[in-house]
This record gives sequence, C-alpha cells and structure tokens, in this order.
Amino acid sequence: MKIAVDAMGGDYAPQSVVAGVERARDEFKDVEFLLFGNQAQLTELIKDKERLTIIPTTELITMNDEPVKAIRKKKDSSLVRAAQAVKDGAADALFSCGNTGALLAAGLFIIGRIRGVARPGLLSTLPIISGQEGVFNLLDSGANADGKPEHLYQYALLGKYYAESVRGIDNPRIGLLNNGTEPHKGSKLTVAAHQLISADPSLNFVGNVEARDMANGSCDVIVADGFTGNAALKSMEGTAKGIMTMLKDAIMTSGVKGKLGALLLKPSLMKLKQRMDQSTYGGAVLLGAKAPVVKAHGASDARTVYYTVKQIRAMVAGQMIPKFTAYLATQQSREDS
Repeated sequence: MKIAVDAMGGDYAPQSVVAGVERARDEFKDVEFLLFGNQAQLTELIKDKERLTIIPTTELITMNDEPVKAIRKKKDSSLVRAAQAVKDGAADALFSCGNTGALLAAGLFIIGRIRGVARPGLLSTLPIISGQEGVFNLLDSGANADGKPEHLYQYALLGKYYAESVRGIDNPRIGLLNNGTEPHKGSKLTVAAHQLISADPSLNFVGNVEARDMANGSCDVIVADGFTGNAALKSMEGTAKGIMTMLKDAIMTSGVKGKLGALLLKPSLMKLKQRMDQSTYGGAVLLGAKAPVVKAHGASDARTVYYTVKQIRAMVAGQMIPKFTAYLATQQSREDS
C-alpha cells in the first residue's frame, strides 16, 4: 500500500514527519510513502530512501490560511498535491499534521465523499479511564458544527464499520451523546437521531450517553454532532492535561516523604501517563471520504506520526472504505426497489 504524506504540515514538520515515517517504514514492510514537500529539506532529513519517494512542491498551507481558499489557490502545496495523488489512484490514503480545516476541505473537494454519505465526520480515538484499559471512538469530533438526525445516524454506521474493520470489534456498542440517558431527553436533533439509530437492527445501540460517562467503557463508539463532539473532546483533553499537571505539582510540593512515595509509585504513574497519552491512539479520521484521510495533531512528534501511520495501515488493510461503500450501495438498492 502507498500513503501520501503532507510532509510540511505541522509545528515540527518536516523533521518529526520524516522521523516518524522512517520508523513506520522500518517496521511495516508492506507500506510505501510518497512524501510531498520541499525537496532540499526532505532529502537532508531522510536517512534511508527505501520505500520513500519525494514529490517536490513549492507551496505550503499554514495554520493561519483560510482552508477552502488555500485549497483552491495553493495548487502546488504539499497538502493539495498529496490529496490529488490519492484522487488519481497513486496512493491509498492521505496523512497530514497540518491545517485541520484545509485537510477536511481537501478530503471533501479533491478526494470526494462516498456516494450516499451526506456529511463525512471526524472520528477521534480516546482512552477509557474508568479502571479498565481500552479506547472508544467519538464521531463527529469537529468536522460539522451543524447536523441533522440522518447525519448522526450515518455516523453510527460509519463508526460501526471503523470499529469492526480497524479495531476488530464484533458488534460494537453504539451510544448517542446527550444530556440525559432517557430516550425522550435532549434537543430535537438528538431525540430524532435516537429514533433513527434505535430503529436499525444492524446497530448494537445502547442508548444515550452523558458526557460524564463517555470514558467509562460502556460504548465502543459515541455519536454526536460536530459542535457537541468537539466541545466534549476538548474538555476531555483539557481535563487530562490538568490532572497530570496537578498531580505533578502535588508531588513536587509534598516534601521528601511525598517524593519518596512518588518514586515507589513511578511504574504505576508512568502507566497512567501512557494511558492518557493520545499520541499512541493515532489521528482523527475523516470518515465518509472515498479514501482514508487522517489528521494528527499539529504538535505531533515522530512517535505520534508512527502511531498514526500504524492506524492508516490498519484501515487500508482492513478494506474499511470498500466495505462501507458496498454496504451503502446495497442499502440504496433496497430503498430504490
């Protein structure tokens, strides 16, 4: 398989991107990389050119660029050229740590969406923190601020196929993010979405989930509109960082006894830190596009890039996009008949 990489996107690009890609290349012998970006910079950074191809570009989309305008005007940017390679069939997936809005625009306007998908959504992977190890997926986590009930229903279908194809979960549990667990609770959007999702027997729908219970392990996939999902995601990220900072401050100000206790607890504390580290869970996926489009955080280091490539490899190898496209085609033919 071939992955098109926007090598210039991100706060620490291209250094972190190249380092992460080379680590992934060394481990996954079935993956090739097309690196789009400044040829001189990339050539200097690459240690081994095996299964790495540099595609020179002359423009860069920055974090401050207006997404749609940048996609239309900067045709020779590393992001646009990488997206075009996927559209043309030269690569199987698109990866970037750059401008999120621009990546979403490239996924929609260049690569295109699967026929039958009204609004592709952004799927994030988050850790379960209720005593059991594992992760869950949140969809939509920020691609669409506004949504309709049918969009949330499609997110349930998309989330199911991601959980099955990439995470290997049979009959994944689907929850709907809401302000109460009762079916009649919530806005007009969530009440109508609840009815649509619960009416589909192919979905293992467990009902509404409150924000405080998102990470308790009760669901494999949680569905939300993009505004609500993004707010919940940012709240979880901020809380996690805050807890780790408070814990560190408490240890450093607790005197000799506290520091000795922390030393004894170091293995457990490191394990906790690893569980809270989102870099190991890969990037956010634009589900509903015709090919895997994956966004890692702008501040991603080489380790995050490696894990995101690992995630993309699983998506391509699991044939998630073809499977879901075939499923939607079958559903459409049934409705037409």
